[in-house]
Order: sequence, then structure tokens, then C-alpha cells
Amino acid sequence: MKTLLLLALITISEATIGVFVKLTDGLIAVQTLTFYAMAFAAVFLFIARALASGEWPRFPKGNVRDTALIGVLIAAQGGAFNFAMTLVPIANAVIFWSIAPFFVFIFSALFLGEKARKSYLLIFAIALIGIAIANPLGGGNMLGNFVALATGAIYAAMVTYMRHEGKTETGNDIAWSLLVAALVLSPALLLAGPGAVATLIPYPALGMSLPVMLWALGLGVISTGFAYFGISIVLKTINANVYALTDIIVSPIVASTLGYLIFAEVPGEGMLYGGAMLLGAGFWLSWEMSKADKNRAVHPCQST
Repeated sequence: MKTLLLLALITISEATIGVFVKLTDGLIAVQTLTFYAMAFAAVFLFIARALASGEWPRFPKGNVRDTALIGVLIAAQGGAFNFAMTLVPIANAVIFWSIAPFFVFIFSALFLGEKARKSYLLIFAIALIGIAIANPLGGGNMLGNFVALATGAIYAAMVTYMRHEGKTETGNDIAWSLLVAALVLSPALLLAGPGAVATLIPYPALGMSLPVMLWALGLGVISTGFAYFGISIVLKTINANVYALTDIIVSPIVASTLGYLIFAEVPGEGMLYGGAMLLGAGFWLSWEMSKADKNRAVHPCQST
């Protein structure tokens, strides 16, 4: 029961990414915002793991290359995903990101020599029909939709690399990877500026004004730091593929619902039906692939 509750909280925290990005109202450049998020997430994870284990996370001396490369890919994925959120409704970004399992399969076939099953062809056909119905080229959202698709490809590259190396990051290493991600994104402070971090945004419904930096903090601590910390715990008690299968369906639904409730974003009919087909096909493909490899890496903080 505790694991299921934590899994639910993780799903909700991941789904808040778009909410926090949009609440900043463009007052912080998206790459600077991503830098703040990664920095806050790294600090949160170091402190949280120190409190949980009673000792400060040790530097991964024997795993520096993998830890650094995972950090670079996290920075690329986070920056691209947050950028997509500034261009399109939350539902678009999370649904098109969910193409990640298909990129995992493609990269695994190209670089790891994995062969396709016959059932994969049917799954690909369903996914392609779903994408066609969702119409990423239409509605004036072409750029944002393609950025979201690219984000799924970057995530898939990270997972494929982990599997190629035959090992995955530990809960300790992921804190250092997030620190690397923050360092990679730190030039944004000079190139795009620190943003209007002290600006107060009025919220008449709440009867108060809140600083924009609060949303950057939420993006780092709640959407990123807590999610990574929770996942590192959950993956010690449930199979990584169970987490992936749950996340690929639940997180986009929760995120889309938040977009509707908070920003009144209503996905088009094509996005709803096409997105449902794409998510269903992604779930099916992940299920089929997990049966072939029960120890498949699915997340950068998956424990060995």
C-alpha cells in the first residue's frame, strides 16, 4: 500500500512539470528555468538521500563517465520538454513525448541488435495511425509537437545507452547526474539572463501575489527532485517495467487533466483519439518488450 501511494504521488509530481513551466508566464527564459529546476532538484536529492541514509551521497568515482553522460541527456531532455510546454498545450507535450518506447525499440534494434517480433509491426501501425489522427502538423502547434517528439527520442537514447553499458544509475548517482545537468545548463544564466525572478504575479482567485521564482522552485523540488527520489525508492520494491507501464498511461492523463483544470486547455478531438491510440500502443509495446527482458532499464535512477 505504501508503494502504491508513493507511486501515485510520483505520477502526480511528474505531471506538474507543464503546470509549473506555464505558471512562470515567460518571465524566466525556458533554459534558465530548466537550469534552476535541475539545481534545485540536485540540492533536494542530496539532502533527501542524506536524511534517508544518514550519510552524504558519495562521489561515484567508478562511474563518472556514465553519471556525466546521463546528466547531459537529462539536461537535453528537460530543456526540450520544458520548451515544448511553452509552445503547446500540456496534453500535446505529454502525449507526443509518450512516443519514447518506440524510439527505445528503434535504437535498440539499430545499436543493440535486438530483433523485432511480428506483434511489433501491428503495434507500430496502431501508433502511426494514432500520430496521424493527432496530427502534429496541424493547429499551429507543429514546432512544439515536434520538440515533444524529440524529447521522447532523447529519453529513449538515454535508456538505450544505459542498456548498452549493461548497468544503470543508482539512487546515489542520479543526484550527481542532476548536478551535471545543472552545470551543463548554467551558461543560460549568461546567454538568456537570470530572468525576472523577483517579480510578483497577482492571483485574484487566491487574493495574493506570488514570486515567479516559487514556480521554478516547484519545478525543481516537486516535479523533478521528489519524482527522482520517489522513483529510486519505488524501483527497489517493484519491477522497473511495472513502473514504466503505469507511468506511460497515468502520467499523461494526469498532466492533461491538470492542463484542463488550471489553464482551461481543451485538447482537440483528433488529439484525444489519436493520443489514446498512441498511449495504448506505447503501453502494448512496453509490455511486449518487458516480457523479453524483465530487467530492462526504463529510468535513469533505476537501481542495479
